[in-house]
Amino acid sequence: MCNTFGHIFKLTSFGESHGVGIGGVVDGMPAGIDIDMDFIQRELARRKPGQSALTTSRQEADEVELLSGVFEGKSTGTPIGFLVRNTNQHSGDYDNLREVFRPSHADFTYQMKYGIRDHRGGGRSSARETIARVVGGALAKLALKQLGISITAYTQQVGNICLEKGYADYDFNVIEQNPVRCPDPVKATEMETLIKEVKANGDTIGGAICCVVKGCPAGLGEPVFGKLHAALACAMMSINAAKGFEYGEGFGGMDMRGSEQNDIFYDNDGTISTKTNHSGGIQGGISNGQDIYFRVAFKPVATLLTEQPTVNVKGEDAVVKARGRHDPCVLPRAVPIVEAMTAMTILDYYLLNKTTKL
Repeated sequence: MCNTFGHIFKLTSFGESHGVGIGGVVDGMPAGIDIDMDFIQRELARRKPGQSALTTSRQEADEVELLSGVFEGKSTGTPIGFLVRNTNQHSGDYDNLREVFRPSHADFTYQMKYGIRDHRGGGRSSARETIARVVGGALAKLALKQLGISITAYTQQVGNICLEKGYADYDFNVIEQNPVRCPDPVKATEMETLIKEVKANGDTIGGAICCVVKGCPAGLGEPVFGKLHAALACAMMSINAAKGFEYGEGFGGMDMRGSEQNDIFYDNDGTISTKTNHSGGIQGGISNGQDIYFRVAFKPVATLLTEQPTVNVKGEDAVVKARGRHDPCVLPRAVPIVEAMTAMTILDYYLLNKTTKL
């Protein structure tokens, strides 16, 4: 099982949803970075359960303990170990799932691959594992901050409710002012209403998250197998419930002419820039210095609070109905996870780029 992400900046995560806790080891963190514990904790608070009526009611403090790699408030360049303890597991809620395979979950595939599975909340396949990613991403963000690189994600679509403008037309300060994490207050209210309606029916709904990277220098990424957009796609598609990735114009560019989509270069006060950014800040697999922007599609949560037909471990017909506490829509809590995976990818590729030139 591969539990490590990255090349130079690496995150290895461990833990299960209903185990002692979730933790990890970050290796390759540059030395001398100011480690802001309040910032790391705020990032975890954006991901944690129970933060609004739109999320699971599971109550977890999600307080991180740094075990190594930090001295007098700065990174030492050695591995940073950390742990977030689970304190509010209701494992008994999953007793009825021990012998059945939940539709569209990892139950069956885990059983086929390993011959054993932890039925309590999905074990290792639970989205609770993303705690480690958010901590790793927060550390990466602290390093990127010193390079002038910022990363912002927001909910762009829930069901059929979608923002109609590009990211540049919105005020990112609005994102954290509503529980959906949407920069359009009117659309945010509509999304919130839809999620509540779906939740009341015991159902779930999906959507899309947009992410924007500002300040990324030109030159990150490889021209063949290490393309930057491919690395970002790999990072995003490792997130639970992620089903699609597009950057720049993406699929929307299929009905455009090349003459419409090409980004024309020009001299911008001594700096080469482009008049448009249909490429999404990446050309030939390498960053070009413009904003990097992409979209990630998330499916509806597979855990429903209504009955569904399935089979048990013997292949016999069965009926499954989930109990316990679950998200009706992953989008609000997935926003910081998308940012975290982006931050780790960009920092990793920045450090990789430093090894390619004298």
